[in-house]
Amino acid sequence: MARGRSGSGQRSGRSKPSNPYRKPDRFTQQAKDEGYAARSVYKLTEIQKRFRVLAQNQRVVDLGCSPGSWLAYVAQVVGGRGLVVGVDINEPKVQPGPILVKSVLEVTAEELMEALGGERAQVLLSDMAPLTTGNTDADHYAQIELATRAFELALEVLAPGGAFVCKVFDGEDAHAFVQRVRASFTETRRVRPEAVRQNSREFFVVAKGFTG
Repeated sequence: MARGRSGSGQRSGRSKPSNPYRKPDRFTQQAKDEGYAARSVYKLTEIQKRFRVLAQNQRVVDLGCSPGSWLAYVAQVVGGRGLVVGVDINEPKVQPGPILVKSVLEVTAEELMEALGGERAQVLLSDMAPLTTGNTDADHYAQIELATRAFELALEVLAPGGAFVCKVFDGEDAHAFVQRVRASFTETRRVRPEAVRQNSREFFVVAKGFTG
């Protein structure tokens, strides 16, 4: 899924055909064949296959949810008795549950809890990325800002034992961010799904067993 920053910019701005991040590959075709809005859904499906972060009847928050591939997949997993809440500055194509159309840097834990029906989430997901500039350091710091905000919201809305999945751009502050997450979960891993572009610096923090 070409996921947005949900802050001051949208990754969807990087849409020129010459952009290596936009070149079609087997995941692009697979997403088209299976009816998903974007290829990045296969990052989440691999994480799910390996770590089982999602289950039926869960309440899930998806930050940077547009255009909706992760929303669609999560809705399939949690089923009709589950709930998925999305947040993005752009309205997603897929809306299986409540959508907060606003910046993730502005959304509050109280708004998320209201959308969750007053109950805490079992999982918080973030595939957010900033509009990249070509400046590696600047892009890293901008992405860490988003990841940090996702983690702050996770601390406020996750139920005990919950899971946190978050995109990170590797760089100077990545290790410190992972260590900060590790302090609040019983199991934390760095994961690079196969669907991540070869020339991308992204990886995912997959954390389970939220301890608060």
